[in-house]
Amino acid sequence: MASSSKGTAIATADRYAYKKKVGFALFLSKLVRDFPLIIMALPGTILVFIFAYMPMPGLLIAFQDFKARRGWFGSPWVGFENFKFLFGTDIAIRITRNTVLLNLLFIVTGLIAAVTIAILLNEVRNGLLIRFYQSSLFFPTFVSWVIVSYFVFSLLSHEHGLINSWLSRAGKPVIYWYQEPNYWPWILMIAHIWKGVGYASLIYLAAIIAISPELYEAARIDGANKLHEIYYITLPHLVPIIIMLTLLAVGGIFRADFGLFYFVPRNSGPLYPTTDVIDTYVFRALKQVGGFSMAAAAGLYQSVVGFITIITANLIVRRIDPEKSIF
Repeated sequence: MASSSKGTAIATADRYAYKKKVGFALFLSKLVRDFPLIIMALPGTILVFIFAYMPMPGLLIAFQDFKARRGWFGSPWVGFENFKFLFGTDIAIRITRNTVLLNLLFIVTGLIAAVTIAILLNEVRNGLLIRFYQSSLFFPTFVSWVIVSYFVFSLLSHEHGLINSWLSRAGKPVIYWYQEPNYWPWILMIAHIWKGVGYASLIYLAAIIAISPELYEAARIDGANKLHEIYYITLPHLVPIIIMLTLLAVGGIFRADFGLFYFVPRNSGPLYPTTDVIDTYVFRALKQVGGFSMAAAAGLYQSVVGFITIITANLIVRRIDPEKSIF
């Protein structure tokens, strides 16, 4: 009996060693196979580690009355006191509402514009023209929001703005754009689309190009027109990438593009009811108070809520169609 148990133990150990050896061999083979991809991903991975993971210990600042001369370990612990400046006034409701609603507007309109442009670009057959269109659409991505703010000001200035000049010539009253908050959600939406739609459209265009041409040929043989091809072939193949990019955008719904919301409206006080967001409010508070801990608390709040939002959205997608969820 004892010898039988001993033999079983030896056989089990041999199987474990064999599986371990085979597993290591498979790991090496996959490593060799994917080595070029690993090298390509390495710079981005290093940057993410440096700028996203190494600063993680700095989250302690959100719970301290941080003093640079004292450092992390010498600054006094204050608990959740730093979060009160975000939620202790009526402004908290306004800036949270503006941040969420404007980001939702940007996500929806940006998605529609990017997919539409990608489909239109796919129909261009002239190689020179498509390169021109792609370069023209991609160029605004590299333009600073400071420069964009001057473009917008040249259009909307109540004295010398181009739009008010047209209104005056048409006998219409001029509009004081920088004192009328109701117009600005749409102005910011146009600026956001103009600057970011080129990059997003190229992602969708790459996904469209990857669709097998045989599907379109079969559809044309069956009598499908161009709209049928888009509706029944192109859009269904874009759904996975649309869901993935939308989920990633939803994860940042509590974070606003500071340059867009601060520079383009020129930090005009009358526009705060529709343009003031969490990031601009924190920036102005820091200019007045100068506390690192407040900024850290706001960043932690945005990150935690964004994480919860993207997890919730992914769970909803996974419940509807598990294959289209990110994880």
